[in-house]
Parts: sequence; structure tokens; C-alpha cells
Amino acid sequence: MLSEEIQMWTEKYRPKTLKEIVNQKEIVSRLEGFVAQRDLPHCLFAGPPGTGKTTAALCLAHDLFREYFQGNFLELNASDARGIDVIRTTVKDFARTMSLGDIPFKILVLDEADALTSEAQQALRRTMERYTRTCRFILIVNYSSKIIEPIQSRCALFRFSRLSREDIVGMLKFISKNEGVELKDDGVEAVLYVSEGDLRKAINTLQAASALGVAVDADSVYKVTGKARPEEVRQMLELALSGDFVQARKKLHELLINYGLSGIDVVRQVHRETFNINIPEIWKVRIADIVGEIDFRMSEGAHEEIQLSALLAQFSLVGQELGKTQGK
Repeated sequence: MLSEEIQMWTEKYRPKTLKEIVNQKEIVSRLEGFVAQRDLPHCLFAGPPGTGKTTAALCLAHDLFREYFQGNFLELNASDARGIDVIRTTVKDFARTMSLGDIPFKILVLDEADALTSEAQQALRRTMERYTRTCRFILIVNYSSKIIEPIQSRCALFRFSRLSREDIVGMLKFISKNEGVELKDDGVEAVLYVSEGDLRKAINTLQAASALGVAVDADSVYKVTGKARPEEVRQMLELALSGDFVQARKKLHELLINYGLSGIDVVRQVHRETFNINIPEIWKVRIADIVGEIDFRMSEGAHEEIQLSALLAQFSLVGQELGKTQGK
């Protein structure tokens, strides 16, 4: 009973078969074809986090092996063991042994394979060539370009796209109903804002907000995620653009203190809200360039508070020039 209470919802509601996967219909259809043929090429699953790559690999293995799943399936996270040794030992030992049951091969999933070193990828290429008869590899990556060309050419590529708003909302409402959580409309919008198409992040956010013991609304979502409300960020930018630099800087300090944001967090939210400000397109282009420059300086180690003040100062200067242009 206790383990049921503390179970993570991402695992509790993770699909067990390909038919249960949300969205990704074309990919699911191709994978179901492999199950029907009882055969499988090496695969490369690429796409943003939280779009179902690992889940698709697990569901594929479950549908293919059924009761022999445990003995025929191995999942490794390449970001934990990214060197050549893990390829020469763990991967090789699993790949060269025969499978259980009537499927003639095993499945080995390498999650976050784009974290593997170049030497490890070369060793993996040789292992994939040598043990194709007894093992199929599924490499899961965020960026397929970080995988060496010889491995890419040996794999069937599946590109996972971000989930649609409707899919995420449907899943959130299904979980909240099952768990007896009151999910308000502004809470749904807040979860969508912070998750950015990442279903895993959306479900984790819902669970974290529900743990506060109140209805899940926008306040509880922003409280547990440490993100500022988009309207507050917009207000800060509009103050700067109107030439009220002092008030904009005061608002910035409020955001940093109230939400515990880092400088990079602020810059990223500023970048998102820039495109929601009611100014001409050409000025949005200029502001995006300024935000990019500040982001680069901060990533190089520049002082966060000074750079954020410089960002607001640049917004104020843009606002002055914009005012002159519109006054003509």
C-alpha cells in the first residue's frame, strides 16, 4: 500500500504496450509492423525529452517478447557509463548470448546514447556489426547528429515530435481524475507553459503541485517549478520598454527573490515572452539578438546581476528608439 502511495505518476501511467502510447501514430504504426513480422532492424530514436522514446522501446520489447521480456531486454543509460569499457563488457556480454523464447534476438536499449564518447561509439559500431544475429540495438538520443555516421547508416531512424497541447491536456485530466486531484483551468495552462511539450515534465509537475494538498492552480504550479508567471515577466519587459528602468529592475529583483530564479532562467523566460510583446516584428528581431548576446555572456561566466541589469538597460534604449520611430 505504501509503495502504491509514493509511486511516481510517470511510472504508474507509463504505457505498457504500443497501443497505449499517446500521439506518435506514424512511429507506433511502424513499430507494430516490426512486432507483426517478429523482426527488427537496429533503431535510432531521436527527439526532445518527454516525447515517448524510451517508452516506445519498452513497449516494443514487451509486445515482442511477452513473458520472456526480462531475459531478453537490457536498458543502459549511456550518460552514466559513457566510456569504451561499458561497451566492451556489459554491452558485449549481453549481445553475444542467445535469446530466450522463439524470437531469435535480444533488444539492448542505450538511452542518451549521444553522451557516448567517440571511442565508445566506434566500439559500439563494431559490436553492432558482429552480433546482429543475436541482438538488436535501439539508440535513444536528443540529437541524432551527435551519433557517428557509420552507426546512423546502420539504424532505422525514428523522429519523435513534441506532443500536442490536446494530448497533454487529455493525459493531465485523466491522471487528475484517477488520483482525485482538483485541476483548475489556470493550473492546466501553467503546466503547459512550464512543460513545453514534455509529457514527463507535465506529469511530474502535476504530481508535485498536487502534493501541496490544495487544488492545482497556476500559483501552486509556479511555486513548485520555480518559474515566474509569464505575465510578470512581460510586465517587467514592458516597464523597461516604456523607459522606467528603475521599476523594471525592481520587478526583476522581486522575481529573483520570490521565485528563486537563476539568471539563465530569467533570460530564457525573457526570450519566450519577447515574442508576446505588442511591438513591431523588426524590434522583436533586435531584442532577440540582445537576449542571445546576454545569454552567451552569462554562459561564459559573466556576473548574472550585472548582465540582467544590462539586458533591461538595452530594453529601455530600444523602447526610446521605438518611441521616436512611432512619434514620427
